[in-house]
Amino acid sequence: MARSKDVRVTIALECTSCIQKETDGKSTGISRYTTRKNRRNTPTRLELEKYCLYCHKHTLHKESKK
Repeated sequence: MARSKDVRVTIALECTSCIQKETDGKSTGISRYTTRKNRRNTPTRLELEKYCLYCHKHTLHKESKK
């Protein structure tokens, strides 16, 4: 059985520019990636440059709140 305090956890990364670009109350979509991180090595929120399918360019993706 998995413990609740596993060292490696699965996290979701969301595009920061898609969240800000919401127009007319309609969102084109939010690019999300899933990855795993080690809690001991990176205790802070993870930020990576990833390709956004909706913006069609590389943008900053931040760890989302769960």
